[in-house]
This record gives sequence, C-alpha cells and structure tokens, in this order.
Amino acid sequence: MTAKTTCPYCGVGCGVKVTIADDPSKGFTSLEGDDSHPANLGKLCVKGSNLVATLVQEDRLLQPKIHGKDVLWQDAADHIAEKITQTIAQYGPDSFAFYLSGQILTEDYYVANKFAKGFLGTANVDTNSRLCMASAVVGYKRAFGSDTVPCSYEDLELCDLLIMIGSNAAWTHPILFQRIAAAKAKRPNMKVVVIDPRKTATCDIADLHLAIAPGSDAAIFNFLLLESQRHQILDTHYIKQHTKGFANALWAAQKHQPNRAEVAKFCDVAETDLAQLSQWWCDTPKTVSFYSQGINQSSSGVDKCNAIINCHLATGRIGKEGAGPFSITGQPNAMGGREVGGLANQLAAHMDFATPGAIETVQRFWQAPNMATENGLKAIDMFQAIESGKIKVVWIMSTNPLVSLPDTEQVRRALEKCELVIVSDCKVHTDTTAYADVLLPALPWSEKDGTVTNSERRISRQRGLLPPLGQAMPDWWAICQVAQKMGYRAGFSYRSVDQIFREHAALSGFENNGKRDFDISYFNQISADEYETLAPIQWPVTPTRPKGTARMFEDGKFFTKDGKASFIPIYPEKPVAQTTHEFPFILNTGRVRDQWHTMTRTGDAAILVKHISEPYLEIHPEDAAKLNVQDNSVVEVSSALQSLKLRAKVSDQVRPQNLFAPIHWTRQFASQSIVSSLIPQACDVLSGQPESKHAIVNVKAVQGLRYGYVLSKKLPNLPELDYWCRVPLEKGERLDLASNRPDIIEVLCAQIEQQWSKGNWLEYRNPIRPQQRRVYIVDEQVVAFVLLQASPTLPSTSWLEDQLFSVDAMTEMQGIALLAGRAVNVEDKGAVVCSCFQIGSKQIEQAVRSGISSIEALGKSLKCGTNCGSCIPEIKQFIPVMEVTL
Repeated sequence: MTAKTTCPYCGVGCGVKVTIADDPSKGFTSLEGDDSHPANLGKLCVKGSNLVATLVQEDRLLQPKIHGKDVLWQDAADHIAEKITQTIAQYGPDSFAFYLSGQILTEDYYVANKFAKGFLGTANVDTNSRLCMASAVVGYKRAFGSDTVPCSYEDLELCDLLIMIGSNAAWTHPILFQRIAAAKAKRPNMKVVVIDPRKTATCDIADLHLAIAPGSDAAIFNFLLLESQRHQILDTHYIKQHTKGFANALWAAQKHQPNRAEVAKFCDVAETDLAQLSQWWCDTPKTVSFYSQGINQSSSGVDKCNAIINCHLATGRIGKEGAGPFSITGQPNAMGGREVGGLANQLAAHMDFATPGAIETVQRFWQAPNMATENGLKAIDMFQAIESGKIKVVWIMSTNPLVSLPDTEQVRRALEKCELVIVSDCKVHTDTTAYADVLLPALPWSEKDGTVTNSERRISRQRGLLPPLGQAMPDWWAICQVAQKMGYRAGFSYRSVDQIFREHAALSGFENNGKRDFDISYFNQISADEYETLAPIQWPVTPTRPKGTARMFEDGKFFTKDGKASFIPIYPEKPVAQTTHEFPFILNTGRVRDQWHTMTRTGDAAILVKHISEPYLEIHPEDAAKLNVQDNSVVEVSSALQSLKLRAKVSDQVRPQNLFAPIHWTRQFASQSIVSSLIPQACDVLSGQPESKHAIVNVKAVQGLRYGYVLSKKLPNLPELDYWCRVPLEKGERLDLASNRPDIIEVLCAQIEQQWSKGNWLEYRNPIRPQQRRVYIVDEQVVAFVLLQASPTLPSTSWLEDQLFSVDAMTEMQGIALLAGRAVNVEDKGAVVCSCFQIGSKQIEQAVRSGISSIEALGKSLKCGTNCGSCIPEIKQFIPVMEVTL
C-alpha cells in the first residue's frame, strides 16, 4: 500500500510518499518524495530520504516508567494527576509548566494548551520554538498586528532579488535552496545576496556576500530604508494609505548611521558592497528578504525583523508576487504551535492575553473553568523558576532542553531540584530523560498522526502509517488521561485526532469575522474520512476561500485596529556580550547538513554521520597560527560558563577572531560537546528568544595528546579519555578519541579482550610517524580495529568500514592490508561528500582527473548532486574552473 505523509524535520514541510509492507509491522518497503506536494515537488534532502534508517527499535521507550521502573499507563497517569492536583492546591496553578516542541503535532499542541491555560489556569506553556521563532513572531505582530507570514515558496522563485539574511539554507532548508538555485539558473539575471558573518554553502549561488560583523544586520536595513528615500523609490501612496509611523522610522535610521561610510564601519563591510546592494535594492521591485536564525537568535532579534519589514512596507514590496519579508521557520511544526497558542504569551487561534476580549472569547469556546489571564513564563524564565522552586512540576515533550537551551548547567540544576519531571519521548536515553521522574512513551514519526504547518502557512497531514510499538501513545492522549483523572473529562474526551482538529478549526473561526488572520473554519465540520485524505493547503481556509490563501495582505489591509501596518523605529545594537582580553573570540553556532537538532533520531542513522561525524570548532587560519592550533587537533574552548573540547577545523570561511560550532552533539555521542553550555542566557527583551548565535570565548590548544579510533562491532567500556566521540556505523561503531595516557592503547585492547575472548591480535608499528595499528580476530573474523598516532589527522575509515565485520573468514592478505592501512580489492571512496548516494571525495577527484568538468557530467557519471543537491557547493570545490549546470 502506498501512502503520503510529511517529513518531520525542518520547516520546509516536504511531502513524503511511502510504500507500506503487506504486514505493517515490517515497516516501509520504499520511501521517496511526494511529487504532488507543493513544498518539495518530489525532492527530499538526505535526512528526509533516510527516514527509514532512523526507525530503529534500539533504545525505544516502550513502557511508562516511574523512577526507572516499568508501570502501567493508568498508574503513570494517576501519579501525575495526583502530584499536579496537590501542587496546584498548595502553590497555585503557576507551579506547573509545560515545555513543548516544534516537533509535536498541532493537535498535541492544542490539547496541551487547552489543558494548561483553560483548565489548570496557568500560561506556563512554552516551547523550543522560543529558541528559533519568537523574535519573528513579535516582529510580525508589531508590524502587522498579527503573526502572519505574508509569502509563499513560489515568491522565492518569482523574485528578481533575493536577500538571504542569517540563513544557511543550503544546509538547513536544502529543498528550498535547490528551488532557489534552479530558479536562478533559469533566470541568470536574478540576483542573490547573502548577509552572514560566515561564508557558508549558501554563498555558492550568491552574487554578493556581505560578511558583516556579527549582530549588525539591522543597520543594513536601516541603510536600505534611507537609500529608498534618497533614490526616490518610496511607495508614498502605499505608505499613506496602508501604514503608519513612517516618519519616526526614517528619523531613527537617519540618527544612527546616516551615511554609507558609517554603516560600512558599523557592519565592517566594504562601502562598494553596500553601494552594490543599494543599487540592486533600488532597481528591483520584486524583492524577497529571506531570514532565519541569524536574525532571530539575537538580543535585538525583534528589531532586526522589523528593520527588514520596514523596508518592504516603505517600498510597497509586500502582498505581491515575488516580494515580501519571509521568515523561514526552523522546525517542522513551529508554525502549528503558534496557531494553537504554544508560546507562553499566546492564546489559541492567534489570540493573546493583551487583546481586549480574547481571554473571554477562548474561555467561552472551551467552557474553561480556570482560564489563565496573563502571560506565562518564557523558556529561559521558566527554567529559572524551576530552579528557584516556583515551578514544582514540569512536563517536557519531544525536546531535549539539556542540550538546546543556553547555559545547560543551569537547566541541569533546575531539573535536579524540580519535584516532578515528566518527559514524553520515544527514546529511553537522552540527556534530558536522565533527569525524568516519570517517562512516558511517545510516538515517533511514522506512528503519530495529525497535522503540521510549514513556513508558508501550509497545513499538511503527518499520518500514522505504522502500528505503535509497545505501549507508546499519542501525546494528546497522554494529556487527556491526566486531565480526565483530574476531573476534566468533558473537555478531554477526544476519541480520535480528527475530533481535535475540528475543534481547533472551529475555534479559529469563533467570533472571528475577519478580525484574526488565522482562520481555518472551513474545516470545522470535516469528517474523519476527509481529515484522513486532507491535501496540503495554506491558511486562511474559510468558506469564502475554501482552496486556501497563497499570499497575504494583497489588499493592503492588516490586522491592526485601523487596518494599517506599523513602521517601527529601529536603533541598531550590537550583541550584549563584547569580546574582552580574557575572551577575545566570538562564537557563532548553527547546524550541519545531515543532522537534526540533538540527534535523537538522525544520530541513529549511520549514513547521516558520514558527511560530518564529529563536533568541531571552525577557526580562521590566522587565529590557528597564533594559537599553534593544528587542523583536526583537539582544542579547549571556554566561556565564563563552561569549557568544551572540540576538534579544530581551520578554515577561512569564518572571519578572524570569529568561531563556529555546530549544535547537535550530546552526551550520548561525545564527551564534551554541548555547545549551548557556552552560551549565556541573554535574551531579546521583547521576544524572550536567547542570543544563541553569540558568545564570547577563549580557545587554546590541548598539548600532549595522541589521536586514534576504535572500530568494533560493539564499543568497549570507555576508559578516562581527554576527548571521545561515538560514531554509529552500518555494522558496528567507531570511537574517535584523543588521550594523553601513555598506556591508552593497552587499556583499550584489554577492554576489547574482555568483550571478545579467545581472540588474537595482529599488530603494526610505524616508528617514523609514529603510529600503532592493531586488529583483533576471533574465529577468523575481525571484531575490532584500533589505531593510535601522534598526528591529529587520522586516516580515512571509509574502506576500513567496508572490510571490517565481514561474515567471510579473514585472509592473511586482508589482515596485512588492514594493518598497513591500504585497501585490497576495495575502493577507497574517501570522505563522503554526497550522502544521498555515498559518493566520496576520492571518487570525485578521480572523475575530475578523467576529464569530467561540470556538475551535470559528474551527476551523470556518479549521481552525486542529483537528489537533494545540498552537496553541490562542496562538489564544485573539486573542479577548478567549471560550467555549472543544475
């Protein structure tokens, strides 16, 4: 049977088509992109293409647990309900909190929000979307009166100028990036500008890269606002008829950086680059500004968003094809969470506590007995309140705050002190579940059922296609069990997810009459069958717009009292923390191409760790030389909060005195790699979004280390190591390590012998490098390989992984080849570049040497770059002069 669903990763919201085995318990027999889904038109990135590889049973949470012991669902629900009841009776409703996730479904979000805000009486409901989208939400609301993304993905292809700010879409939203790249290839006159301190893969299609000083983005858009006036491209009619506050916004821009020279100095960019940007901006009415975490994750993120929006309002570049300020969401359902009030300062259906009459509207609809009446605590404040004892019970769903929140040591202290920590997850072991008093087995993708909303307001079904394993249940069901036991059966008697969706749709239209942007009241009578077959559609979806709405504000009317959009005066500010003698470096953080968030799912798929298998610290060559840091060596990076040890990646892709580190690795995968532990809890005062893109740190080389790895069917118990990283392989695991212990190889080998008795070691020593290699053979099969050397640059393991753990008996020649480090009858592919087809660097180099000289020809020969295309920027580096054909 073939079925359609939606990818559970980024905010693009790609459609997925799967074939289910005749016996559904056997899973999927095939998976591919859904060519009928408007978001991706059949394309999938490497993460989406390998969803099946993440559906592993190992470490699945299959039974509720209280203090580590398996219990029945009834017992778990009783325990939670009793504790919440007692706590609220003694300390009030604000002693309870939900911490949710942009990876749960809209229906789950809706029930949690209703339970807390309508029946318990607390608005302490926040989400990890606070970490990525909160500033964009506030920026839209300040300008439009509503949290309304005005654009569609088509606008990215229809615009003549695309300005990408703080977004490495080539890696974070690869399918959208490839749509943009394809559009630019068809229309070479289309201009792309990238504004980012780093030179990322997204710069591959850029006509101009502004490598600005970190955090200076707002000044660029104040500059464009002034340039719009100087060059007389202001849409004065639009400003007069549809906006207010323009004069104040223009005055603010003139006050701070009134000329190009001052802007160039503030942003640390060339005046000529600013002049080029100005020319394209002034000459190009069809402009989209596309922004993401580099804008949002800032102590002045809201102002940055409004600086961008101001420029579009001033030139009337909104509500039109190929034009608009487009905030791209990071998570698969950050938008759905916003729809139902998933943030602490929101009510359901895009209402909030500050809007007159909104609280009463929601209370009447829900028939809520204990309606919350004021904003709850945002994420950072919430965990501070947990540590101080104001919040006694916290229920965490589908997120890993001990890795993702800044200052993770504070989060750890909070969870240790909390009287009851409830965690709903599909995994037994995460950094956060280690602190859970109650563990509830949740449904992962492929088992859970509901809807998600992507970055262009498109609602799609994420279908439950496989039978749940063990006692795993939907999050909405778990909340309902607790609510019913607390006496709220009437409000939480849902029998199916379509019932929740109908109620959600009905609330969106309740007493709305066009006052609110979010309205899907067309679906308030949707049947179970219609819900099951619901096709992707963009809200609003109303009786007058039953086919949805592709573009907002086409009529120039906004959701403010007077229907006019607001200009906001912007005074650009640099990040809170500035470098000092003690901490002379700026640390930027972000994602890598093939991993997702804290690797709870993607970390299980061997294919997804081949591109980048370890956490790293990217450092400029000038800084590396001053610090005597070698490429691939272990360095210590320290902030005032914490110290980590990471691999150094020496690269000119970062600015001098700037660093970059990816966010994904956890204690489940590496020894000292939780990058958010370095980040202070500085937040935007309006949105509460942390400044996760900026920390001041110091770096020093770690001396006296030897480097190596262990490949084994099962890793040994780890001795004390200065650094380690666990890497899953298709037939085993690899442990990358660094240690100053002179006997470390003997210790590792002794532990391997304890796991695999009656084996023999083959050994090779190279005294010149120096290097040691050992192979452990049991019953003519290799079960472990150990390498240790002085140099931090280790030999590739790609061909070793193919040779090891074979079911065939080990020949003498193969044993010698393993020790010598040379492939025998096996191709050494080199480091993986194209994850989709597992094409390595040495394969590409060989193809180029043979005369292949274009991306298109490499694709025909090796297939690399022909699926999601996110490896194309890297492939180009292998061809000195090339003709690019997409």
